[in-house]
Amino acid sequence: MFDQLREDIGSIYDRDPAARTGFEILTTYPGLHAVLAHRLTHTLWVHELKLLARVLSNVARLFTGIEIHPGAQIGRRFFIDHGMGVVIGETAVVGDDCTLYHGVTLGGTSWQPGKRHPTLGRDVVVGAGAKVLGPITIGDGARIGSNAVVVKTVPAGATVVGVPGRIIERERDADQRRRADTAARIGFDAYGATVDAPDPVANAINRMLDHIHHMDSRMEAMSQALEAKGIMTHFDHDADLDAVVIDSPNPEPLKPNPSH
Repeated sequence: MFDQLREDIGSIYDRDPAARTGFEILTTYPGLHAVLAHRLTHTLWVHELKLLARVLSNVARLFTGIEIHPGAQIGRRFFIDHGMGVVIGETAVVGDDCTLYHGVTLGGTSWQPGKRHPTLGRDVVVGAGAKVLGPITIGDGARIGSNAVVVKTVPAGATVVGVPGRIIERERDADQRRRADTAARIGFDAYGATVDAPDPVANAINRMLDHIHHMDSRMEAMSQALEAKGIMTHFDHDADLDAVVIDSPNPEPLKPNPSH
């Protein structure tokens, strides 16, 4: 239990830059309180103490503003940021490492018994105010934009926005993955530089990343050829460019001109 609590606190540190100390997270984060309460109510639910589970679930909602039905299945390292207005239905399933923001609903579209709520895979992010409705599946690593309304299954790695939700970015192909790797290596956030965005700036950045990759490949080949000839030792790319410092020479102070 304590290992899982430490895991929860660590995941909040990783995803919330406003988090400062473990004690602050433990005492002031309603998303964590709601998850801890749900673990208790879910245990009661599966042991057929359903009325007590519902009562405690409503008490938790009163204090946190987050409603998680005791029957919902929640994975590890689940983070609800801010949390007010989040609703998770009875048959919802949330995978490990998922993140939900305030106002999110994992709801149903039918009054029929059985599976009525969505299933989220691993590492899914659902933006503020989004509604994910019905017995659909959201694939691993998918991203749901703020205020989107999603009523159809979303493939792994896709990004969905709008009402109704539509896919604007599918799982990255080889070119996109290469660009993302190159951008990460040089310390650039390429999140907005997608081929689906009709943006001349994004297109220029993509071309720049392709050029950097091409130059890297040529330098790699030259380095290996020089090493084979015994001229120099093969070099690797710098793992962390932020740690690389270029020392600038200290110029000599200007001497006063006596003619002035």
